Amino acid sequence: MANKKEQFTEEDAPLKDYYELKTDAVDRLINAKNAPPVSEKEIKKYKGGWKHSIPTWVKIVFVKFWFGGAICYFFLWGLGMYLQNLDLLAVLAIGLGVCTDLLVNNLLKFLEPEKGDYDKWMMVTVRKFWSIFLNVLYSAVLLFFIVQTYETVNRLITGTTAANAEYVAVPVEPLLFGLLYMGFDMMFIFIKNMVKKAFHDAEAKVSNSKR
Repeated sequence: MANKKEQFTEEDAPLKDYYELKTDAVDRLINAKNAPPVSEKEIKKYKGGWKHSIPTWVKIVFVKFWFGGAICYFFLWGLGMYLQNLDLLAVLAIGLGVCTDLLVNNLLKFLEPEKGDYDKWMMVTVRKFWSIFLNVLYSAVLLFFIVQTYETVNRLITGTTAANAEYVAVPVEPLLFGLLYMGFDMMFIFIKNMVKKAFHDAEAKVSNSKR
């Protein structure tokens, strides 16, 4: 039986040439030097998938705002008739922290185009069993600033504290609560990133001076 390679005729020559691997062109691409740098923005244009099509700020803002408002709706509004004052705030802080640890951070990691891209948008980036306690403490700090914001705004409008006033000009509701929670969260994360950058720059200067 004749070998299939020997069965090519002159008419099959174009087809044979079509399947030949242009090794010289491949070698030139692999060994190319002095290639112009390509920005990350340009690379993302050629990446497919909806994760790359949605702007980063839209995903970050929506996720943090939506879950903050949802916790206010289910915990603050849902348990407000059963719990009061510090008990209600403690439950709300726990709900926000658990939600951040189990839902918000995991959802952001799922939405990130590449692994680790959205770590800079989280206060607690580690995923350990104790990270949930850090997120609860962090949520308690955010909740403190949110409460102070409501108190200050209502005091400026009505002249009395929200706790003592019969009329509350700006009541607590999910939309504004979610915006405040997202806003304070982004503010503290921005401060954390600035501090980290300052430390890294200082370490780089020290290491360069020792050389």
